[in-house]
Amino acid sequence: MARRDYITGDGWQRLRAELDHLWRERRPAVTQALADAAAEGDRSENAEYIYRKKELREIDRRVRYLSRRVDELTVVRQQPADRSRVFFGAWVTLQNTRGETATYRIVGADETDAASGCISVHSPVAKAVLGHAVGEHLEIQRPAGSDAFEIVAISYQPPCADCD
Repeated sequence: MARRDYITGDGWQRLRAELDHLWRERRPAVTQALADAAAEGDRSENAEYIYRKKELREIDRRVRYLSRRVDELTVVRQQPADRSRVFFGAWVTLQNTRGETATYRIVGADETDAASGCISVHSPVAKAVLGHAVGEHLEIQRPAGSDAFEIVAISYQPPCADCD
């Protein structure tokens, strides 16, 4: 049985916006630039033509991928009934034995962003914390090695006003 791929409502909206931007704005602009470059004559030595051709192929590749992907994903819009435990879409704050804390949001693979703390539901950290509650102690095996953590906070609302 195939693994179901989930995405938050915000993540799905971002993918949809990227697809719309590529299809309605970026592709027509590149197509026009390609036509202008082609009108300049010899295409074999026209760097602008070659560059625009490559750019158009990349846009078309991304449009095909996003078109398929937005239809395949299962959008999770509702919060779980039990908000005292970690489920998909949660912000979870962990504290290690050295007192260092980190906050992660459990999201779909298509919306991971390490810089903002958004980690895939399929990552080792997410798998370890799913279903657990505040105060629970966990041993998490990560690529950098194993470490002990305590769940110190769980939220289903962004931790700050500027967050998603």
